[in-house]
Amino acid sequence: MSFNGQRFTPLEMLAKLVSFDTVTANTNLPLIAFVESYLASWNVPSIRLPNEAGDKAALYATIGPQDRGGVVLSGHTDVVPVRGQSWTSDPFTLRVENDRAYGRGAVDMKAFDAIALALVPDFLAANLKTPIHIMLSYDEETTCLGVMGAINRLGHDLPLPKAAIVGEPTELEVVDAHKSVVAFTTEVHGFEAHSSKPYLGASAVMAAAELIAELNRIGDELMARGDTSGRFDPPYTTVHAGVVGGGIARNIISKFCSVQWEFRGLPSLDPNEIPRRLERFAEEVALKRLNRFGDFGRIETRMEISVPGLAPEPGSAAEILTLRLAGRNQTQTVPFGTEAGHYQKAGIPTVVCGPGSINQAHQPDEYITLEQLDAGTAFMRRLAAVCAAS
Repeated sequence: MSFNGQRFTPLEMLAKLVSFDTVTANTNLPLIAFVESYLASWNVPSIRLPNEAGDKAALYATIGPQDRGGVVLSGHTDVVPVRGQSWTSDPFTLRVENDRAYGRGAVDMKAFDAIALALVPDFLAANLKTPIHIMLSYDEETTCLGVMGAINRLGHDLPLPKAAIVGEPTELEVVDAHKSVVAFTTEVHGFEAHSSKPYLGASAVMAAAELIAELNRIGDELMARGDTSGRFDPPYTTVHAGVVGGGIARNIISKFCSVQWEFRGLPSLDPNEIPRRLERFAEEVALKRLNRFGDFGRIETRMEISVPGLAPEPGSAAEILTLRLAGRNQTQTVPFGTEAGHYQKAGIPTVVCGPGSINQAHQPDEYITLEQLDAGTAFMRRLAAVCAAS
């Protein structure tokens, strides 16, 4: 694949990126190969960071000086599935109609990626003094861990950036805080017996019900504790059990039950508080009840997803810069998780700001308005001017 310095408009680049079926269950390597070739045609070096299986990769590129940290434009390449959704056209062929660009990932978040890539020639022409880094990750829609290969190198063999802008769709509002998203599976192992003689067994379903009731109690307490900042919707940490499965018949004491649950925590929440409380309840109450007729059962909880929250950093380099670029005078919060917390934990001032609305994400006929695409393009052109001046 050779481009010979070919230029793309942001809309043309978006059409190209949407054409790659990068649903999270699939590989993103064809998209990464395309971007590598495109960047190479402009003599922009990039680093491919594959996952352990070798079927996906992140990409990190720097435009401008290579010996210092600059501003990261961070976006993910994966998208959510389309199966079962009623699309009016091919989700992986960009359709432009009524001043909207339709396609899977059009707003979440290949538009941000497309603008950054389309403006590479402009970034080069600006003769940047502060570099602009482009980070493209994978698996954001499932674990938010696809960005970690690059983040773990920042400040080590790669310069530590001065600021990161994670381009999730916020309609170019500047977001300085969001909740964490931490997900678990709790498995209860019991012992089967006839339901008429419960003392011969241990019911995994009944023990799981006690654990769910405790999650309810924890959730109620955290709701009452509330959000002292008054910035989040809902204004408290939420606790939720979404999937329960166990037992094979109502007259058999159940041998196994699993509960998939999560919490979405305010940035001030100790991430260990809720799992520790459930673990303590499991040991002191649920397990004792499970095994009251004998040493039949056990309870195990494993964490499956941990997306750190983004905490406000008033006056940070990222906040000051992005408010200026977006023409805003105050920051906002969002209810969804992003990769931003990982950058912040690595010591990089970070905000979330990107074109388009999250209201159009994850649904059939996902779209971004052309007006928002243009606004995002103007945003990045202003970034280039700032990075060229200092």
